[in-house]
Amino acid sequence: MGVPDGIGGTIYSSSAPSIFEHSDVKRGLLCLLFGGTAKDDANDKTKLRSEINILLCGDPGTSKSQLLQYVFTLMPRSQYTSGKGSSAVGLTASVSRDPDTKQLVLQTGALVLADKGVCCIDEFDKMSESARSVLHEVMEQQTLSIAKAGIICQLNARASLLAAANPVDSKWNTSKTIVENMDLPHTLLSRFDLIFLLVDPHDEENDRRLANHLVSLYYQTNAERAEQDLDMALLRDYIAYAKATVKPRLTDDATHLLIDKYMFMRKAGASVGQITAYPRQLESLIRLSEAYAKIHLREEVLASDVEAAHALYKDALKQSATDPTTGRVDVNILAAGMSATTRKQVEALAKAIAAHLEATSKGENVSAKILLQQLREKEHTVTRELFDDALTELLKKEQIVRTGDRIRFLVAAS
Repeated sequence: MGVPDGIGGTIYSSSAPSIFEHSDVKRGLLCLLFGGTAKDDANDKTKLRSEINILLCGDPGTSKSQLLQYVFTLMPRSQYTSGKGSSAVGLTASVSRDPDTKQLVLQTGALVLADKGVCCIDEFDKMSESARSVLHEVMEQQTLSIAKAGIICQLNARASLLAAANPVDSKWNTSKTIVENMDLPHTLLSRFDLIFLLVDPHDEENDRRLANHLVSLYYQTNAERAEQDLDMALLRDYIAYAKATVKPRLTDDATHLLIDKYMFMRKAGASVGQITAYPRQLESLIRLSEAYAKIHLREEVLASDVEAAHALYKDALKQSATDPTTGRVDVNILAAGMSATTRKQVEALAKAIAAHLEATSKGENVSAKILLQQLREKEHTVTRELFDDALTELLKKEQIVRTGDRIRFLVAAS
């Protein structure tokens, strides 16, 4: 099947036309829809994930739910659920008794039903901890292990996960990291290939263009709506054809460029003691490069695909993993839940607390509230969050014992 060179631009422009701008998010969603190349996991080889996971987060009213609805409508094999109304059983599987045979039967949930499709989860931040915990295995191993009522099995859940979440304070706080804003575990955040931040810019020119776009949607004729529906049907068939027939493989040039990009990402933060890439980021780059090749119906991943994937990944990383203190990208925020700068501040404060307790407490119990006030008299920049993290650090090192609000310093044996 011959494909013109401009097909990529045509597909990008025809994806979610009713959503204003967010071009980088639309490119990411297209990569999710096409996916990477499925690897053969025969002969007990290591399973390599080909599905792409994306998280949309930011201010309310920035069309996150609309983008989820668009993907859900476009993909024939997809499931849509809301975090508030989802339980662990609803996502995985439940055991019930068949009314006719009286035998126990397994009824699969949203993640298993979306196998080889997309599972869209809105209000991701409002999911219960038990429901969220089942996603760890699905997002990396693409399987779901069940052990209920004597039924022990492992189900396939090779689904791409598209989630949308709002910040804790409703409005995105630029002085906080994504982990602090979202109140989501970093172990889950690090499993997303792309995390996009959608914020309300509060710019007059942008507001005017957005208003013009929204008003124009209400002036659409029936013919224009029918044309959009046709575009959607054509895009659906195009995606289905690409996923069924096109299996892009990495060329030598693309392989070397991927390694170079990864090494460059690693070196970028090494000079300032920050980690800017993990092997998980390299795997994400490979999947995105394969998806770009698949969009153009190419059997080989070219260097241009790697460049495009790296540009998209870099844009997403700038939004989600920037340390607000230094303004630099620090992947530690997603991998460990804390930036390298904050880690240094916590360690320095922990030493200061230990020295203060050793000099003043003489092994007696001290109130945490009074201790915080005393530290703030010396150092005005001590926040409650930093103080709690420093106490946790001292507890790990077994230098203090904490009982409720009371803290006791353990004097080292001479």
